Amino acid sequence: MGFVAGKKVGKAVQRNRAKRLMRALFIKNADLIKSGNYIFVAKSDILSESFLNLSNIFDNTLKRASLFK
Repeated sequence: MGFVAGKKVGKAVQRNRAKRLMRALFIKNADLIKSGNYIFVAKSDILSESFLNLSNIFDNTLKRASLFK
C-alpha cells in the first residue's frame, strides 16, 4: 500500500497529516479489505473533513470499488 499527497494538499505538515489520516482509515478497515496492492492519493479537501465523515467516504469508496471481502 502507498499513501501519496501532492503539493496541492499543502505544505509538508499538511501533506503528512493527510497521509496519516489515510493510513489510519486503512488500518481501521485492514481486516475487511481484500489483499492486494493499493495506492491512496490525498486530495486537498481531506484536511477540512472530520474523521467520521472521512471514514464514511472511505467505506463508500471501497464498496463502490468492490474491495471489501
